[in-house]
Amino acid sequence: MRAINIVMKRELDSYFSTHLAYVFILIFLVLSGVFTFYLGNFYERGQADLLPFFNFHPWLYLFLVPALSMRLWAEELKSGSIELLLTLPVTIVDAVAGKFLAAWIFAGISLMMTFPLWLTVNYLGDPDNGVIFTSYLGSWLMAGSFLAIGSCMSALSKSQVIAFILCGVVCLLFVLAGYPLVLNSIKTWVPLVVVDSVASLSFLTHFNSISRGIISLRDVLYFCSVQVVWLAATVVVINARQSR
Repeated sequence: MRAINIVMKRELDSYFSTHLAYVFILIFLVLSGVFTFYLGNFYERGQADLLPFFNFHPWLYLFLVPALSMRLWAEELKSGSIELLLTLPVTIVDAVAGKFLAAWIFAGISLMMTFPLWLTVNYLGDPDNGVIFTSYLGSWLMAGSFLAIGSCMSALSKSQVIAFILCGVVCLLFVLAGYPLVLNSIKTWVPLVVVDSVASLSFLTHFNSISRGIISLRDVLYFCSVQVVWLAATVVVINARQSR
């Protein structure tokens, strides 16, 4: 854990020592506000909840998380600083976990900066704060899953642009897997059990369940499993690149 903490602190420092952190947080807050108040019709709905806010999170993460994760390993590979990193008393597993946790914590900080919306909805009405809290938790877990995929895609290429595109495409597949457009197109020619399996892989399916205020062990384990699988894939990719 000490080695992971060292890498994590190094990465967090690198975020805030440049304009990246501030630009990312600013864009996230601005887009969250635009989607909530203009596209989500926050005031027009006349309901004291943050459903318009959380409904757009999968789509926000789809574009913003690849921008955050594309530099995790692509930059290290391009500059050759990965060799310096691995000369430290850390293993590849420590480095992958540390970098991921730093990005995940940073995503959590960005999410916490939206707390004025929570205060606003409490001022305007009497919302179910338990549901709002679980929605925040579900959003953070989903962000971690996006970041784990982005970590693996970043390790596949030295180009941050390619890493961004790969991450966006893979994450889009995980989001659309539970969309009616996809499910309706396959349920006519595959068994129902396959349709259910595809739907169960969707970020939307599990996030919507948590955002209703129900913290199911199945949904939490799903997001944790996605993170573990893609981080393990990152370790495999980096090991393969180092052994060349």
